[in-house]
Amino acid sequence: PKGFIRCMDCEGKPVSGGFGMLQEVDVETQQLHPVNTQKPDCAKSRQEILDQFQRDNEGKSKLTLKPEVYLCQEHVAGQKHANTILSHELIHAIDMCRAKLDPLRNCMHLACTEIRAENLSGECNMYWEVLRGKLNSWMGHGQECVRRRAIDSVRANP
Repeated sequence: PKGFIRCMDCEGKPVSGGFGMLQEVDVETQQLHPVNTQKPDCAKSRQEILDQFQRDNEGKSKLTLKPEVYLCQEHVAGQKHANTILSHELIHAIDMCRAKLDPLRNCMHLACTEIRAENLSGECNMYWEVLRGKLNSWMGHGQECVRRRAIDSVRANP
């Protein structure tokens, strides 16, 4: 679909990309909440995102995840890196299609898809770990990387 994959400025946030944009609909008017048009999720502050969840919890709006893959242009280090990011984010897309995941409201669902994406995308191969300065040992580095990165990703989501 048009706009499913896009490259954007994530305004200095320490992320390379993501899957899904929050879609907030006002319950009374059934219109998109103005926050949807102001800036992409990757550029929103943690407080702005928490405010969206608060409105959803209070029944003032309904949050859904609009399927979309984005790459943060300021953090993509080249074609190989872009391919790895895309692989990771497309694994999330597959998970959302094949399983009835609700990563917005279920942290176990979020953790599951993050573990799969970290494990299957190639982000935890030795090459990337050496570049990140995170390779502590030859044995078990993949498992440790998947664990570390999945935990970081879940913590980064409200």
